[in-house]
Amino acid sequence: MKILFLGGGNMANALIGGMLKRGFAASDIHVIDPGAEARGKLAETYAVNCHAGAASVPGGFAVIVLAVKPQQMKEALAQLAGKVDSAVVVSIAAGIDLAAMARWLGGYRKIVRAMPNTPALIAAGITGLCALPEVSTDERRLAEEVLQAVGSTVWIADEAQMDAVTAISGSGPAYVFLFIEALEQAAADLGLTPGEGRQLAIETVQGAAALAAQSGEPAALLRQRVTSKGGTTEAALRVMAEMGVKEGLIAGVKAAESRGRALGKALGAD
Repeated sequence: MKILFLGGGNMANALIGGMLKRGFAASDIHVIDPGAEARGKLAETYAVNCHAGAASVPGGFAVIVLAVKPQQMKEALAQLAGKVDSAVVVSIAAGIDLAAMARWLGGYRKIVRAMPNTPALIAAGITGLCALPEVSTDERRLAEEVLQAVGSTVWIADEAQMDAVTAISGSGPAYVFLFIEALEQAAADLGLTPGEGRQLAIETVQGAAALAAQSGEPAALLRQRVTSKGGTTEAALRVMAEMGVKEGLIAGVKAAESRGRALGKALGAD
């Protein structure tokens, strides 16, 4: 199927690379990006069709991926006049709601809103998706096919919850990196070398996440199993509880969700 990317940044690169590994044809992928350097990198790396503007772009796309910055979205969509046809439009721009994109596309409503996260850059992402009612089941599958090239997908029924998706998984890697950063600092304070601390921290996070994914049991139960009465883990968790680590994390996620709603309202204004 023919696919058009509006924007050729990091996430577009990740998606294109993942799609090619899954058997998509480079000749079927087109990218519009005003930057000569970005176009040159895409053409050299993936041999896809690159365009400085929409004038040289053919029609007949099955999927159009909006991969521009949220602040550029309204202006960027003006380029798509006459190019949308009956394509499924998939936006990976944070914050811009479906109603705003439909307005900016002149009332076109075959639109899917997606929130990938940065592990998509190594094909380990998770993407939340929601769609307008006019997007059919088959068209949803097309959107999934593109986003699953860089990881898993989950459909969100209520678009109002997309800010929560952003706060949990979109911003979530930063929370995990902060946790790793703290473990590395603690390791250094306790006399381990930077290399030792980094390996111990990262592989502990990877292993714990893999265990949680495979067990299917609640994280609280897995935590309890590691926590022996009177042991080292209990001592650590007691101090963390006294310092409000869990409560601070929950409050931070809620702050991210609130900020996302505010930004979306501002970005989607006409």
